[in-house]
Amino acid sequence: MAATKPTIVLIHGGWHVPATYSKLAEALRSSGYEVHVPRLASVNETRPPNADLSTDTALIRSYVENLVQAGRDVVAIMHSYGGQVGTNALHGLSAEIRSKEGKTGGITQLVYMCAFALPEGGSMVGKVKEFGHEHLLPLAFDFADDNTVLHRDPKTLLVGEAPGLDDGEIEAYVNSHVRWNGTCMYQEVSHCAWREAPVNYIYTTLDMTVPLDYQKSMVEKMQEQGREVQTFQLETGHCPNLTATAQVVDVVKKIAG
Repeated sequence: MAATKPTIVLIHGGWHVPATYSKLAEALRSSGYEVHVPRLASVNETRPPNADLSTDTALIRSYVENLVQAGRDVVAIMHSYGGQVGTNALHGLSAEIRSKEGKTGGITQLVYMCAFALPEGGSMVGKVKEFGHEHLLPLAFDFADDNTVLHRDPKTLLVGEAPGLDDGEIEAYVNSHVRWNGTCMYQEVSHCAWREAPVNYIYTTLDMTVPLDYQKSMVEKMQEQGREVQTFQLETGHCPNLTATAQVVDVVKKIAG
């Protein structure tokens, strides 16, 4: 009998909402995967914000716990800020740990898609400062007085070059974005799920929001901590879910079966 495919939980990035990932989610479903894209609380559009990294962490942990406690094998795909959330939320839920406890289900793979894979105490802005780029933050991001934030130029800096996509598809993508609680960029993770489950990283070589140097430094730091990281490389910008959908699905198939 063929093995059951794992359930996919897609943990989205800042500004994004579940509908922003409809192209990737539908492509994965067409390949036979059950796909969940829970909406993070930090993009609930409340002003002033009433949710941050800790709220997002609790939401994702509860969501995935319900799946694994039902015996599901879960592949977590994390995009951008979603890497920080998943890293913080999914500790202790790996299939390996649960198997040793006599339990079924668990996280079988972590997939960071140009995402923040940080150690304890790490933050998004901390990575920016590590490269001496903090002066670029106000150029890329438009912070309001209540600390909600929008990307100043999502077409260029998030989507980037997108051959084959028409302008209408790109417009619909960026128009789906909402204000996000910019405080999340500064908040530190306190747990590291990547220490406990198999790790994969999808590099996006044309990324202008999380540059390739940032991505490679995060992978190198995990490797220095003794973690094996399987890497994949896509010649695209920061939103491969939109601009390289088929290639992302191919990567997931290689990882998840």
